[in-house]
Amino acid sequence: MDLLALLIFIIPCYVANAAPVILGGGQPMDLGAKFTDGRRILGDAKTIRGFVGGVAAGTLAGGLLALYVPLPFFESAWAQFLSGFVLSLGALAGDALGSFIKRRMGIEPGKPFPLDQLGFIVVGLLFAYLVVPSIYSPEMVIFIVVLSYVLHIIANAAANRFGLKSVPW
Repeated sequence: MDLLALLIFIIPCYVANAAPVILGGGQPMDLGAKFTDGRRILGDAKTIRGFVGGVAAGTLAGGLLALYVPLPFFESAWAQFLSGFVLSLGALAGDALGSFIKRRMGIEPGKPFPLDQLGFIVVGLLFAYLVVPSIYSPEMVIFIVVLSYVLHIIANAAANRFGLKSVPW
């Protein structure tokens, strides 16, 4: 798979992960509930509107790419669209999983944690593997994970600088 196709493939995951910064807010996904350890399940930063908005934005990006930039390794535009949806859903599920783990470890919301940069991409790729396993290779996964780690750090620093996030991580 060439580099451009790989970047186009992963765009829905990036869009889904970034969208809650703009589209989020409101009711927390855990509805304020606490886990058996007495800590919040996810915390206030993971909201229903952010999750749904992120999945919708990533899916929309995937749909537009399927229409206007069809990738040759998908058998149809529908398969590419479905890949965009599962990448988006996986990205937000991975982000929520990272928050769940942070809460269990006693790490406060807004504090840095490696899963913040990696959870969304790893779970997004796992979800998409269910739809298009034939395109995966170890090199492809390593490249996407490393690229995503670097881009995530840069994007968060920029979002902080422009006042979209209160912390640069």
